[in-house]
Amino acid sequence: MTTIALCQIPVSPDPSTNLKRAREALSRAEGAELAIFPEATLTRYGRRITGLAEPLDGPFVSGLAEAAREHGLAVIAGVFEPGPGHLPERVHNTAVAIDEHGAIKAAYRKIHLFDSFGAKESDLVVPGAEPAVVELAGVRVGLITCYDVRFPELARALVDKGAELFAVIAAWGSGPLKEDHWVTLVRARALENTMWTAAVGQAPNPAESSDGYGVGRSMLVDPLGVVRADLGTAPGVQVVRVDHEYTVTARATLPCLEHRVF
Repeated sequence: MTTIALCQIPVSPDPSTNLKRAREALSRAEGAELAIFPEATLTRYGRRITGLAEPLDGPFVSGLAEAAREHGLAVIAGVFEPGPGHLPERVHNTAVAIDEHGAIKAAYRKIHLFDSFGAKESDLVVPGAEPAVVELAGVRVGLITCYDVRFPELARALVDKGAELFAVIAAWGSGPLKEDHWVTLVRARALENTMWTAAVGQAPNPAESSDGYGVGRSMLVDPLGVVRADLGTAPGVQVVRVDHEYTVTARATLPCLEHRVF
């Protein structure tokens, strides 16, 4: 059994405000072993991200690591790192994984960039290249960031790397059918891989953004695609439990991973 806090917070343009919100969320995650925050927890998307990006030893991640140590739980959160030296005008969109002792265990740089629905993330972000599975709270977690969830081959690559849980972090933008896409895709990745999936998005935040960015709808989905928790649209922290014995039962009933041909 793994206990997870789904931390659906609103995200401000100001990193110090977001670090404060993350600390407050962790203080409400009593009993959790792993806390998951949204993509872009460091700062809201926009041209400013190139100026606000920080290295992983910068103040934002260092503050998260300090809070992880203080509360004795692991943390996954989305940040922006400065891009490589030859591309200083772009950044990496990174999911950082921190253990309960405050040590950085992995940094997954988003592979699939959101050049869709009129947006062009690749103008600001350098794509990563390697899928990442990290052990946190005694479980092997496969890291998926936002638009990545539309690519089932990434989820399968994480299965092949030994993932026992998917953590999907997102800043899923609002728009026609977008919320429906989010729910459908998260459930599909869970069901087709018979995998517990913890998906966390930004809470809508119209007070700090003219676009009201983010649909919320953070969820825990079980290996048969059943939504076990759904936070709706309001900011909140919900502690949920992942039963790994149920994964064994589900895969005995639906052995689709064993039946793979390709």
